[in-house]
Amino acid sequence: MATHDSTVMAVPGYGKQSAPDQRPRAASDFTHLPAREAYLASLIDHLPDGAAMDVKTLAALQPHYGQMACRTALNTLSSTGHLRRVRERVGDKQCRWVFRTYFSRTPRSDAWWTRFVMTGETSTPAAPDPPKERTLNRIAPTSAAYAALAGLGLADPRLALSAADCTALEPLAAEWLARGTSPALFTAALTAGLPPDGVHSPAAFTRRRLLDKMPPERHPLPPQQHQPARIIECTACRTPCRPPALLGGLCRACRGTPTTPPPRPGSLSPAAVRAHAARARQAMATSPRS
Repeated sequence: MATHDSTVMAVPGYGKQSAPDQRPRAASDFTHLPAREAYLASLIDHLPDGAAMDVKTLAALQPHYGQMACRTALNTLSSTGHLRRVRERVGDKQCRWVFRTYFSRTPRSDAWWTRFVMTGETSTPAAPDPPKERTLNRIAPTSAAYAALAGLGLADPRLALSAADCTALEPLAAEWLARGTSPALFTAALTAGLPPDGVHSPAAFTRRRLLDKMPPERHPLPPQQHQPARIIECTACRTPCRPPALLGGLCRACRGTPTTPPPRPGSLSPAAVRAHAARARQAMATSPRS
């Protein structure tokens, strides 16, 4: 097996990337693979991250297998869950794509690779524990709308509201806050320009202002469509594919799935054509010569 002294490093950011959460190395890591695939898998496993592992480089690293054999072995390693080829977007200000091959000595399922490539997660997050029942009796906190109404009397005594008034007006105040009004702007809008001779009914006056000065609804802008951070490729032909279209990291064409269209209605089968030809030859052989 080639040593690290002969390792060819890829362009920075490219090449081999070790998949996370692998088990420690053991003699039985690749015993489930054929001899050729096990040999090349052990070679790739000992390469450092960032090493080139294209078929040309792998063929040059060892004397036993050529480029075609290495290409076939990589396809087998993909179908058995040991590697995936991925295009990965890097950089914040200047976006660029790098091409990496993730390798795992621990075979992974298609679902594991899909979750890792699309989200970066390697396991399903556990559900949080339900909160423990509290035995202490505490007063329920007031809402932001209730607190904003209660603060009007502190800003101007002429709009001092009772607890019942705050509860009755809370839905209207909550609508103000839901439309983007901060508590400071809420207080300024309701206390500005009060009558100089006083407010005879603070609750009725506040209700009227809440209705008349209701701010407009602010519809959020549609979210921008960002490109995915990773795009998985077919291991054999390097075509970008959606994860459900890949089985063992291979697309339909590279898996050898037959794509021959069905015979047209009314066409003869190969057996029927041979039978007709045989009858024609027999008729020609037995017909009298002119």
